[in-house]
Amino acid sequence: MTFNEDSRVKIPAILHLCRLGYTYIPKSKQDRLEDNNIFPDIFKRSISKINPDISEGEVQRLLTDVSLKLNYDDLGREFFRMLMNTSGTRLIDFENFNNNEFHVTTELTCKKGDEEFRPDITVLINGMPLVFIEVKKPNNREGVIAERNRINKRFALKDFRAFTNITQLMLFSNNMEYEDGVVEPVMGAYYATPSKDGVMFNYFREEELLNYTHLLKPENEELENLVLKDNNIVAIKYTDEFKLNKNYETPTNRIITSLLSRERLAFFLQFGITYVERTNREGKIVIEKHIMRYPQFFASRAITHKLDEGIKKGIIWHTQGSGKTALAYYNVKYLSQYYQKKNTIAKFYFIVDRIDLAIQAQTEFRSRGLSVKMVNSRTEFIQDIKKASAILNSSGEQEITVVNIQKFSDDSTVLESFDYDLNIQRIYFIDEAHRSYNPKGNYLVNLLRSDKDAVKIALTGTPLLKEVAKEYDSKVLFGEYIHKYYYNRSIADGYTLRLIREGIATTYKMQMQDVMEQIKILKGEISKSEIFAHPKFAEPMLEYILNDLKDFRKKDETIGGMVVCDTSEQAKELFAQFEKIYGKQEFDYAVVREERAKYGNQTPLKASLILHDVNSKDIRKQEIEAFKNGDIDLLFVYNMLLTGFDAPRLKKLYLARVVKNHNLLQTLTRVNRPYKKHRFGFVVDFADITKEFKETNENYFQELQQELGDEMQNYSNLFKSKEEIEHDVLEIKEKLFQYDIKNAENFRLQMDDIKDKKQLADLIKVLQNARELKNIIRLQGEDELLDLLDFYKLNQLLKEVQRRLDTLNLVDSINNENDNTNLINTALEDIFFQFTKISEEEMILADQLRNQLRQTREELQRNIDPADPEFVTLKEELERIFKNKNLDEVDQEDMRDNIHILSRIYDEVRELNRKNALLRAKYENDEKYARIHKRLVDNPTINAKEIQIYEALLGTKTIIDDICLHNVELVKNETYFNQEVMSIVIQNFIDQQKIKLDAQTTENINNLIVKEYKQQYTYN
Repeated sequence: MTFNEDSRVKIPAILHLCRLGYTYIPKSKQDRLEDNNIFPDIFKRSISKINPDISEGEVQRLLTDVSLKLNYDDLGREFFRMLMNTSGTRLIDFENFNNNEFHVTTELTCKKGDEEFRPDITVLINGMPLVFIEVKKPNNREGVIAERNRINKRFALKDFRAFTNITQLMLFSNNMEYEDGVVEPVMGAYYATPSKDGVMFNYFREEELLNYTHLLKPENEELENLVLKDNNIVAIKYTDEFKLNKNYETPTNRIITSLLSRERLAFFLQFGITYVERTNREGKIVIEKHIMRYPQFFASRAITHKLDEGIKKGIIWHTQGSGKTALAYYNVKYLSQYYQKKNTIAKFYFIVDRIDLAIQAQTEFRSRGLSVKMVNSRTEFIQDIKKASAILNSSGEQEITVVNIQKFSDDSTVLESFDYDLNIQRIYFIDEAHRSYNPKGNYLVNLLRSDKDAVKIALTGTPLLKEVAKEYDSKVLFGEYIHKYYYNRSIADGYTLRLIREGIATTYKMQMQDVMEQIKILKGEISKSEIFAHPKFAEPMLEYILNDLKDFRKKDETIGGMVVCDTSEQAKELFAQFEKIYGKQEFDYAVVREERAKYGNQTPLKASLILHDVNSKDIRKQEIEAFKNGDIDLLFVYNMLLTGFDAPRLKKLYLARVVKNHNLLQTLTRVNRPYKKHRFGFVVDFADITKEFKETNENYFQELQQELGDEMQNYSNLFKSKEEIEHDVLEIKEKLFQYDIKNAENFRLQMDDIKDKKQLADLIKVLQNARELKNIIRLQGEDELLDLLDFYKLNQLLKEVQRRLDTLNLVDSINNENDNTNLINTALEDIFFQFTKISEEEMILADQLRNQLRQTREELQRNIDPADPEFVTLKEELERIFKNKNLDEVDQEDMRDNIHILSRIYDEVRELNRKNALLRAKYENDEKYARIHKRLVDNPTINAKEIQIYEALLGTKTIIDDICLHNVELVKNETYFNQEVMSIVIQNFIDQQKIKLDAQTTENINNLIVKEYKQQYTYN
């Protein structure tokens, strides 16, 4: 039987797409234009249908125009603009999306010259191949990374430009569940959009309860036969593996439903894709294509759900680095259409509280194609707010106004009425809604009063909590949470990195105290801030920073650092000391950048001072961009760039002061953006933030408890005789008993749950023994013994276990490689260094503890056998820990200990549940018999192999279930039911399996079975 990626993933995925409403095009009927794979007949028919007034000649000219634009060197931007056009001639009918034609085909060749590739599955809308899916079999070598590497090479080829430009969405899957915390996407189902510089894989985790009855058509046997015949794979039709892989809940089919069901596909095409212009190191404009991340998608949906309920304010709590500015951009498009359907014009404002953030927002919005209006004065804003038009620019592009909250004055109010009939809905996106929005200050009052009917959406990665602000919190000011996306999930999704805190040695601190005493002697009593800004303090501090940064950059010179200074004076002094070493820091942005000259083996460092009173806005903007592009290595800052500053290469943060409350988390997470293969961001703690971090973390833990439920409360409740071969077969069956050896796909799923490589190695040995036994049987010519086991199937299973072990080894090698690349030595050995680093530990945020609490509780609740001594022991251990420790303690050391304890118990319970699930599957998922089986195997008076006990119990179950199906009331007659079960037990255990039982043991077996049925009858 064929057992490969086609039979296991591709064909089931095609059939699933057909159930979602796509029409299958056989390979023999792929009538297409070879230059771009558009199906002209379907294209012309569809375009004529959705544009009733168009002539045949106009349709042909449109097809010619599309084909021309697909060869532009613009990553498909001009074609995309045509695709999104909703006025005039349309390529897609977005108003009535079902009015379009939807097709799916396989192995559609993309060929240009000598180069070609064939995506596994291609999805077409109106004859245009807009989506393709690449699949691999589970536990394939190198996972889905291999396919990503191949697609990156293809997209870099000019010959494939038209195919790259027409593709809007790509799915990659090896039909496995995600393995969280893996640096590279080895296993799982991902989505992406084309890129010239490397495709970015995105996780998708469904958050909504989908109505599959509504979404999926019934299975169609005639269609299934067509697909199987067209792919020459009809032999799999009635296999258990094929039936299992057709299930709508496989990872591949789930992501297909989530992204390619018609409503979802329409959303992502119309609102979830954008082109972004960036300036590279050579000063050239580079076009990137981005796609909406799944938390941004569900947040957007949540906004309109709230609006439908009449709620016009609320908070989006998305952790730092999750793309809140991009979320606002996507919603300018989405909410514009939402209100357009209500005959209302949407007018958008992005509210910030600092000039640098306004400039940054302007850059991000403009790079995505929005027309950005910057408000530079209160008078200008008053004029804007009183205008009754939404788009003020001459180009007619969608527009957003970026405004500092300080521009809101008493006069910033909308007119009560207009001289003409026009509905305007103002939408305020309030950025970083955890800072300067004091209800006792004028600015917030003026904002809230400027338009009482405005939609106010607050964006924050760290909500302002009452415990911090004392008199108010973000929810009081801006309403309840609309959508939440926490730090721990962002790490799992690969959007943010973990943080490592590096403590500074006591000797360093003592040296600093000595310096402070010398300064006092020379100058008398001065403030601590003056001391920190003094050259005698700044010089050794900078020496440590430079040595540390240079050491950190030895394996990756593209890494950058930032020093958060105690005061602006200290920042200036540190920068002055830097210029003494490296010379005056001047940059000529008018010339094309060249490779910097190297001295010895390292490039000399470049730095910049970013303060509000140093240099002009334009120069600061240029220097910030230079840092992002890698032309500046070190930034000295005070208050600027601590929030909203997104530079992935920033991986080292030097903290020279204690940043307070929510601002601390904002500052720390400047170094948590993914970059290359780095696994961590590093924080060098000069100021000792441990106390402040604990207090802040504690506040957010309590907020998580309120939002998601109190986990503490959740817890409280070579030659062999025939006989030897038969014995070996029995031994193999015994060792494989727990696993489904009939269905290879089920077996693979069971393997995916195993993370213990020794356990997998033991299984490989058993299956290799089976393979050797088959060869011995064939060698001896005793072919009748081949019927004792399905040796072909076992050889199939052997390959699956080996693939699973290869996958785990790959994950380990990736992580170990990155450990060696990114983790630096914790002790500096150069004797000329004045100070050394004494500690390096991960900074654990509160949601990580809460997530571990939840996972452990849920895993405990999944257990089907609470009387299992192993489970009882684990539960009692957890109870003892609860009595002796506060598991919700948020001190870093306590949190780390508690997470370790919970993680160990979770792993042990999960392993126990995995074994229970394997056993339950043996009894057709009847947990009653899984429990009975365990009790009998553990009974020392029963001298039998486990396979014998299983055969006896399964026979018993079949007879009793059949009796109960015909007369369920039988269970109520205790005496009669006891007698019936006893006769069945004797028949199956003693007569058929030849198990020797005394009278008491037989009675005990009988009682166990009767008790399980009575409990089920009574409580179910």
